[in-house]
Amino acid sequence: MTNPDIPERTRGGLAGRIAGRLKEAAGSAAGNRDLAREGRLQQAQVEAEADADAAAERASQAEAEAELEAQRKENEIERERVENEIAAREREETIEGERREAQLAAQEEARRHKEAASQKQRLQERGADLAERAAAAERVAAAQEAERLEQEARIAQAEADAIDPEERR
Repeated sequence: MTNPDIPERTRGGLAGRIAGRLKEAAGSAAGNRDLAREGRLQQAQVEAEADADAAAERASQAEAEAELEAQRKENEIERERVENEIAAREREETIEGERREAQLAAQEEARRHKEAASQKQRLQERGADLAERAAAAERVAAAQEAERLEQEARIAQAEADAIDPEERR
């Protein structure tokens, strides 16, 4: 039996389990309840370490997935922003072309077309502004989702650390 005043560093995995079973069997055979208990505790500690390792891996995976999802959403938002910018440019070019054609046709026609184009541009800019706001809202939602997933990862890590506080050192 080991000295209870000196903490023993147990080996994990199969070797730790075998050592624990051997201590338990030896303690039971010799009638030494403390050694048998120590063997059971060692087996439980090996299982707890395995559980902590698995929980840490799950937490790491969840964090990686959250980062990947956040990046995907950010890329999607950026793509939408670029598409909106291109569409706005194309709309502006179309409006400008219509204005030039109207000037060549007649001064009065040019005035009417210019007014219509100006109003259309304001509406399109308002639409583009709304689209950008929607994209910004999506970015905020994506960031909040990423924060939620990171929080879950931190909770899982805390649970893993609670299962095996020795692992943090």
